[in-house]
Amino acid sequence: MGVMIRLSRVNKVFGDLHVLKDVNLEVNEGEKLVIIGPSGSGKSTTVRCMNFLEVPTSGKVFINGEELTLKNRLHIIRTYMSMVFQSFNLYPHLTVLRNLTLAPVKIHHKTEAEAEELARKYLRVVGLESKAASYPAALSGGQQQRIAIARALCQESKIMLFDEPTSALDPETIQEVLDVMVKLAKESNITMVVVTHEMGFARKVADRVVFMEDGRIIEEGTPEQLFDHPKSERVKQFLGKILQH
Repeated sequence: MGVMIRLSRVNKVFGDLHVLKDVNLEVNEGEKLVIIGPSGSGKSTTVRCMNFLEVPTSGKVFINGEELTLKNRLHIIRTYMSMVFQSFNLYPHLTVLRNLTLAPVKIHHKTEAEAEELARKYLRVVGLESKAASYPAALSGGQQQRIAIARALCQESKIMLFDEPTSALDPETIQEVLDVMVKLAKESNITMVVVTHEMGFARKVADRVVFMEDGRIIEEGTPEQLFDHPKSERVKQFLGKILQH
């Protein structure tokens, strides 16, 4: 299995704020990597640097061995990656089905029939096939996020990035989104990088968990290593607070 994503000494500076500090990280093909840590630790910026939504101030990003640049960004992203955000970013004036078929037709040059077949397949995966003709406003937040996941799946990417996909949801609907992501992790060979505060999900799904604070990776390991036997005092303290709730 090759390395799908590699960050080499990545720094990101916003004005006076040094958000990422020499981050080195590799994610293998098919690996499920979960990034945890306190708010403001650089988790989301790390993921957003993987597809140049945030361009690193210094350092390099490699996708499947190829260096990501501003020139080749569109080609590499379309070839390898899709992303699920905190907000669902669905087009409100389009039906669910149309939201899902848009990119396959416009970007990947599929026929309408091929795109629709793909869309219905992934609506089944997220358990919302009956909502194909609905508009986003008629759906709950959890359903909209599951549609956003289906839309990302329609791009048939080798890599899926998730930036706190449940943080904008009501507590009642968080689980339905996590269940879809668990299913995806167990049943697919997609390389997944997930920024989340959901520790139960991290424990269940991750091959590896990375803990970040203050723009740096403090500790990484299997869920068992990190949750049950953390080496760093800071990780112990963080998990002690989080896991009490």
